[in-house]
Amino acid sequence: MKKYFLIFILLSSFCAWGDTVLFLGDSLTEGYQLDKEDAYPAVIERTLKAKKIKVKVINGGVSGATSASGLKRLDWYLKGKPDIMVLALGANDGLRGLKLTETEKNLSTVVEKAQSKGILVIIAGMKMPTNYGEPYRTDFENLFPKIAKKYKLKIIPFLLEGVGSVPSLNLPDGIHPNPKGHEIMAKTVLKVLEPEL
Repeated sequence: MKKYFLIFILLSSFCAWGDTVLFLGDSLTEGYQLDKEDAYPAVIERTLKAKKIKVKVINGGVSGATSASGLKRLDWYLKGKPDIMVLALGANDGLRGLKLTETEKNLSTVVEKAQSKGILVIIAGMKMPTNYGEPYRTDFENLFPKIAKKYKLKIIPFLLEGVGSVPSLNLPDGIHPNPKGHEIMAKTVLKVLEPEL
């Protein structure tokens, strides 16, 4: 009898966590030069808990990460058995002018690995600065909806919507969002993430 009671307690404890959400990204997800509590994944976790939505967030953002390095880190994060993954990689690929065929291949492999584990994947769209020129800029932007369509993913059209190129919402480098910018990013992500919880 005690054995079954302990199992019940363990299962209840596990269920109390609700969904586990992995944010696999780069410095934009990590919260470059900010306290970890100010990065948008942490803002999302606080917002959801305030609404009594049980969720556990894993911030898998690493500064400088590319689609290739994110793929290499994925197996380690999968040990945490996430239910949902927000895939926010590719920005550094674009900034470095890497071949889009390689970026597509890496992101597709990430999606396939996650889906093979029964993880719901949401992909975050990215854009390049206007000074990057065409057709690379357009091809890069179209890459994310292309992957979303192929794998039937929910998509956040643009992770930095309302934040990119707005001086008051970014650090002095003009690239990385400040705490106010991350609050807006959290709202942008929640529009797509929250209905899935």
